[in-house]
Amino acid sequence: MMTLTLTSTLTSLLACSLALPGVFAGPEKGVLVLRIVERDAQGREAPLPCRVHLTGPDGKPLRVPGLPFFRDHVSCPGEVRAEVAPGRYAYAVERGPEYRRASGAVEVEAGKEAAAAVVLERWIDLAARGWRSGETHVHRPLEEVPLLMRAEDLHVAPVITVWNQRNLWSERALPRDLLVEPEPGRAFHVLACEDERQGGALLYLSLSEPLELRGDGPEHPSPVKHIDEALEPQSPDAWVDIEKPFWWDVPAWVATGKVRSIGIANNHMCRAGMYEDEAWGRPRDASRLPPPRGNGFYSQEIYYRLLDCGFRIPPSAGSASGVLPNPVGYNRAYVRIDGPFSYAAWWRGLAEGRSFVTNGPVLLVEANGKPPGEVFRSEAGPVRVVLDVLADGNDPIEAVEVVRDGEVVERIEGEAGGPGPRGWLRPRDLRFERSGWFLVRAIARVPETFRFASTAPSWVEVGKEPRRVGRDDVDYFLRWIDERIARLEASPHLKDPRQREEVLRPHREARAAFRKLREPPGK
Repeated sequence: MMTLTLTSTLTSLLACSLALPGVFAGPEKGVLVLRIVERDAQGREAPLPCRVHLTGPDGKPLRVPGLPFFRDHVSCPGEVRAEVAPGRYAYAVERGPEYRRASGAVEVEAGKEAAAAVVLERWIDLAARGWRSGETHVHRPLEEVPLLMRAEDLHVAPVITVWNQRNLWSERALPRDLLVEPEPGRAFHVLACEDERQGGALLYLSLSEPLELRGDGPEHPSPVKHIDEALEPQSPDAWVDIEKPFWWDVPAWVATGKVRSIGIANNHMCRAGMYEDEAWGRPRDASRLPPPRGNGFYSQEIYYRLLDCGFRIPPSAGSASGVLPNPVGYNRAYVRIDGPFSYAAWWRGLAEGRSFVTNGPVLLVEANGKPPGEVFRSEAGPVRVVLDVLADGNDPIEAVEVVRDGEVVERIEGEAGGPGPRGWLRPRDLRFERSGWFLVRAIARVPETFRFASTAPSWVEVGKEPRRVGRDDVDYFLRWIDERIARLEASPHLKDPRQREEVLRPHREARAAFRKLREPPGK
């Protein structure tokens, strides 16, 4: 594992971002200074890397020379200093969900320095409890990533450096060490690929060699070809993530048995609003799931149907910062690690479902004293599950919901307009006579976007039928597969019969696999 020696450029640029030059006021301008600190139990203060949303008198986001800027925010090592025109400057300061958001304004006069001290309060330390955060979908420049991770208090981040026609490594040599540890407890991998075409987007993480995607057409070759390439023996740590649940090819990808996670906290969920449709994915019924939050509920529903078909795929989270208007780590997964932190341990925990995803609330759930991902077994049943839930965050919690076998079986909410449930809760006990699954989700009262948290599912196995399979859910995906096959058969991108048959094959295999799920056990 390497330190900050990825390239000499990375080192020099990072140094610039951590040690800003002095800024002095000109005769017609002033100097704005924000100093962000964290205060320990003894009252001592230390600079705190963070994200700052800073707007000028015109209401537009302010760029600060020497600091990474994206869309509406800068990331800083604990101080923002800029020469600006006189006027009122508003700020909001955040550092992931474990810190309370701080906001305010500074009035700047010509020829003078106006400074504000901002103290961020850490209301919970999840790392001290064994939880480490990461996300799967980062498009930011490699030289910015160490500061971005510190500013967001993020521990794991694979960085997309190959994205179809864009390949960073066509312009520079692939580094010998692909895993970078800018400081103890934080690690990012420099070789992740995104294959995004007509069927949707797959993320390939922790690769040893770049995938060759530049020759791909909109439909040919099948994305399944690249799944097989990514998982060849030379990439033993490779991870395949379905970037969003509603992409057209999702049933075919799931049926391969080779995908490791699926993004239910995805980049259609943004900090300041939603991408309200499914882009070129399978559209939802917007009359039943209206905007702006309908797309978020749709992602959840599809995921629940996959779980109901017996697929044990943990949820993931990705922000697409660098492409869509999110900070790094806005959508993130927290993974429980029993023992020392390492990049590999984080992925092992995610694979086991010892996790929750969030873009706002902190959601800690224990079931019979166990974290998410547990399998509760009984030879004859029934199984009783006692839940303890902690839900809190920067936004009011609209509701905490217990989801069992795809249905909300309990919803805990406050009075209309009130703060909602907060702190430790004790939902009703669950009783399973048959095999099934359950999870807990918390929805924040933020009407313009889908801000939520969800645990990974836990499983209950009763008797000789360890996995519950819902026939209605299987039929749902069979209809989906048939729709996708019809679209491919009519696609103008598949005029060559051999190419068309090659692309159709995984979908026909998926149809056979889902039909088999409808058969009685043991047949």
